[in-house]
Amino acid sequence: QVQLVESGGGLVQPGGSLRLSCAASGSIFTINTMGWYRQAPGKERELVAALTSGNNPNYADSVKGRFTISRDYAKNTVYLQMNSLKPEDTAVYYCNADVTVAGFYYGMDYWGKGTLVTVSS
Repeated sequence: QVQLVESGGGLVQPGGSLRLSCAASGSIFTINTMGWYRQAPGKERELVAALTSGNNPNYADSVKGRFTISRDYAKNTVYLQMNSLKPEDTAVYYCNADVTVAGFYYGMDYWGKGTLVTVSS
């Protein structure tokens, strides 16, 4: 029983900024990794940014230098700061986490329901 809840999406002009948040809750023993994916209309879901074990960040080439992922371990929350937004960033953004649930010996993959980001002038 793990839930991921995203917030912070909305409409922004090109060049603007948004900050997404994702909070995990439930029967969590530990969160191994957290990250963000996105899916634009008619396209495949793609990795945007992720934090692996050891807090090591990975970014898609398309967002390097513009987006920053961070994590608050005490709050089980991951953030995505998005700067210099472009129209091609328009998508539904999904939070993802690999979570070891209480009572289990391995991690499982969980997804939020998504938050829409629209970049348009």
